[in-house]
Amino acid sequence: MSGMPGQVAVFAPSPELTVTVEELDGTPDIHIHAGGQGVWISRMIESLGAQVVLCSALGGETGQVLRHLIGVELRARDVAARNGGYVHDRRDGARDQIVRMPADALSRHELDDLYEMTLVEALNAGVAVLSGPAGQDTPVPDSVYERLTKDLRGNGCQVVVDLSGDRLAAALAGGPTVVKVSHEELVSDGLAASDSLPDLVEGCRKIAECGASAVVVSRAAEDTLAWLDGDLHLVEAPDLSPVDTRGGGDSMTAGLAAGLALGRSLTESLKLGAAAGAVNVTRHGLGTGSGDVVRELVDRVGLRPWEDA
Repeated sequence: MSGMPGQVAVFAPSPELTVTVEELDGTPDIHIHAGGQGVWISRMIESLGAQVVLCSALGGETGQVLRHLIGVELRARDVAARNGGYVHDRRDGARDQIVRMPADALSRHELDDLYEMTLVEALNAGVAVLSGPAGQDTPVPDSVYERLTKDLRGNGCQVVVDLSGDRLAAALAGGPTVVKVSHEELVSDGLAASDSLPDLVEGCRKIAECGASAVVVSRAAEDTLAWLDGDLHLVEAPDLSPVDTRGGGDSMTAGLAAGLALGRSLTESLKLGAAAGAVNVTRHGLGTGSGDVVRELVDRVGLRPWEDA
């Protein structure tokens, strides 16, 4: 494997500026953060003791603010395209979206520069995570995920993908090392006929045809399903009281990538990811959680064979 031990490069083409209104002692309490899947994954990777570098494009007023908020090592391409953002109101306990600004598409030259920068950083790291932009935003074409996956894998880099839809299909064509997907995404993408366990198992097998060493399917409150080098397992994570279930899957992806970067086996990396996901749902912030707590819970994660495999 190429790269330096303990390092992960995260491809996040367009982070988001997030504004959340909560209530503190009866008065509004405003929180401004950098967000988006890649940012949340990067924070948790760093918390777990691996070095991380976030590869992104930043532009517009939102991009200027994001540069100061991201909080992890950043490699940014300055672009004319604006980063997206949203305002959420959580004063009643729910997450109500007030407004959302989508990200602009990158120009051809901006995309080429971001691609080259990500390629260099990922090859130096040896482990890469490919994350998607928010919602239906299309700052980069889906084909970028196939190219990055193929070029990185062809040069000895381990590639972890946490994507869905056409982006996932593109990445699978490139042959990633680890695929993390939710059961809802597996069904909506047509890779599983339903969310029943046998159908999800068939979906795992379909994805594994791309040559992946591991396929991990998160199932909300149910045990995670994992295909590891041909063997199927159910992953039993510690049962903790949830505060906000958003971000648990991203934390699981972070644990998988951090484990690989730190030289752990696929099984050990899966357990680290399951513990990270369990801790994240106990917190209000996304991609947060103490690495010490996660490591304490790793030994409480159980793997059992799926009987019908």
